Amino acid sequence: MSKSDHHRPRLRSRLLRAAAGLLVLLAVVGYFAAKQDSTGGQGAPHCTVRAAGAGAGDSYSMTTEQAGNAATIAAVGTGKPMPERAVTIAIATAMQESALRNLDHGDRDSLGLFQQRPSQGWGTPEQIRDPVYSAGIFYDRLKAVRGWARLPLTEAAQQVQLSGFPQAYAKHEPDATLLAAAFTGAAPGTLTCTGPAPRPGTGDPRKVQAELTRVFGEKTAPRLGPPASSAGHSGPMERTEITVPVAAKKGAAVEGQRGWELAHWAVANAAELNISRVAYDGKAWIAGENKGRWVDRAPGTSGTGDPLGAGPEDVRIFVVR
Repeated sequence: MSKSDHHRPRLRSRLLRAAAGLLVLLAVVGYFAAKQDSTGGQGAPHCTVRAAGAGAGDSYSMTTEQAGNAATIAAVGTGKPMPERAVTIAIATAMQESALRNLDHGDRDSLGLFQQRPSQGWGTPEQIRDPVYSAGIFYDRLKAVRGWARLPLTEAAQQVQLSGFPQAYAKHEPDATLLAAAFTGAAPGTLTCTGPAPRPGTGDPRKVQAELTRVFGEKTAPRLGPPASSAGHSGPMERTEITVPVAAKKGAAVEGQRGWELAHWAVANAAELNISRVAYDGKAWIAGENKGRWVDRAPGTSGTGDPLGAGPEDVRIFVVR
């Protein structure tokens, strides 16, 4: 018997074991995927932004922490006001510097979403660890770059960051463009966030109200409403609502974009703030239901829209009581 003949049974046995192991792995992955799908996404919270438009296949998945930080970067940018291109540059920069996480460490004394350094005049450590502050000073320095809007993304970011790896920002541009469209409200309903519904007693409407004001500014004027029932879906009882007026700017298109910016921010921060439901312009997002997607009407209700009638004038946010 030749050496090759001698080794064939052993090789065949290894291949069979490897194939069997792969089948087991695929079965386990399929089981958990099916389980999450059937429960409406009750597993670990996560968020996905999908490209708008029929047949669009691009998407970006992230943790709720990353989604909340991206939403805040966008909100600070539009509040300056800075155009969507600036938001794309800021998000791409934070993707490279911190993977959209508010880090308490970094190279030398670098901190936060943008890895800004107290020793280089970016602010105190406490300020830099505040996403609202760190995003704000990033935009201020970007705006000071002459002709920033005409520069390639990587060059504009480098003018602000002075990084040792100036070309690293470029690879994040497609994903940052996708996130900027969602979190500025230019791509309505493209954000989905899955995970379990908040536990009863965990919601604090005043905390949500304060955070909206801190991120979007005093003119946002979120109002607290009276307690409301959870009629219309199977989740726990709720307390209405933090109602956020959608301020008119220059026509319905801009007004609607502002509404979706607020609504997407609330969904991205739902896990952190124990938000159970967000409603805007006849659509509703309900924590722990519908696979994290926006629906045209809440399950169990008749007619269209949110059970409490959210229209285009207000974003309505609900927390569990």
